[in-house]
Amino acid sequence: MTPAADRPKNTPVPPAVKQQSVKQEREVQRQAKVAAFKQAQKRKNRNRRIGIWAGVVGGVAVIAVLITSVVLTLPKNASYPGGGTGTGQDIAGVELFQNTSEHVEGTVDYPQNPPAGGPHNQYWLNCGVYTEEQTNENAVHSLEHGAIWVTYDPSLSDAELTKLKEILPTTYVVLSPKSDLPSPIVLSGWNSQLQVNNASDARIADFFEEFWKSNNVPEPGAACTGAIDGPGKV
Repeated sequence: MTPAADRPKNTPVPPAVKQQSVKQEREVQRQAKVAAFKQAQKRKNRNRRIGIWAGVVGGVAVIAVLITSVVLTLPKNASYPGGGTGTGQDIAGVELFQNTSEHVEGTVDYPQNPPAGGPHNQYWLNCGVYTEEQTNENAVHSLEHGAIWVTYDPSLSDAELTKLKEILPTTYVVLSPKSDLPSPIVLSGWNSQLQVNNASDARIADFFEEFWKSNNVPEPGAACTGAIDGPGKV
């Protein structure tokens, strides 16, 4: 009998196992390698993007810290209401004068040192910080507009000068060194003056509140820019 005759009836014939060719096996292996390579590239690109964004965020954070540090360490200028009465009766040591206002040419022999009003040049000194001495006749014209001229002895220490700058407003003020002052620091407004020994004197703020941008000047509200820049303008 044949083998088929010995097989029970209705018994399924097992399918023949189909063997892959060597070429097919190599193709499967190649595709697996390509897939693994692409996956590795995706991970690498993702990690690189994460690194870049982490660097950007870290750089921004460092810049923010630096900016904050600079802002916190910069001198903060004071602010005053302006337009005071200009009497100064409650400020100890304030001197008041009766200088007149007129435009003249040449130099003027002022009765006060520094001058606190009187005849002056037709061009005012632009307000700001100066590292050199300024011409009296131009600075007095700035006083006529309501500015305060803060003069200091050239030997004043850097620490004192820094402190002085911190309590000054940003406009309508002239800060400059001046020789032969009667005190280390002198504040001059139009027909008003105060002498102090150091920048910590609380009367400096009182003087600004009383005389800065005062309405009791010949030309209140006139500009303190647009005219003459003296030597050493910062």
